[in-house]
Amino acid sequence: MKMVMAIIKPFKLDEVREALTKIGVQGITVTEVKGYGRQKGHTEIYRGAEYAVNFLPKQKLEIAVDDGDVEKVIEAVAGAANTGQIGDGKIFVVDLEQAMRIRTGETGADAL
Repeated sequence: MKMVMAIIKPFKLDEVREALTKIGVQGITVTEVKGYGRQKGHTEIYRGAEYAVNFLPKQKLEIAVDDGDVEKVIEAVAGAANTGQIGDGKIFVVDLEQAMRIRTGETGADAL
């Protein structure tokens, strides 16, 4: 099992969710986060005063998948989240040692 973590732009969340639903992903966890990479933030003007926004709003997606589905999930997320602009995000894949569905007690891939 693998945990696919993706950091994407907030307005791309619905498109990514739809793409994941199409390939059969049944569960996803979404967290509102802030951060920056190569974008380094930007400046905004509020009531005539200019100020720096160093941390930009992002969405962090966590998707637990079976080993055989990892590439499909990566392609779906990357395809739906891509705008061609800097700050589109990143995808990380880490090993998921154990999973358990609390309600039924199922473990491993059955719990996904």
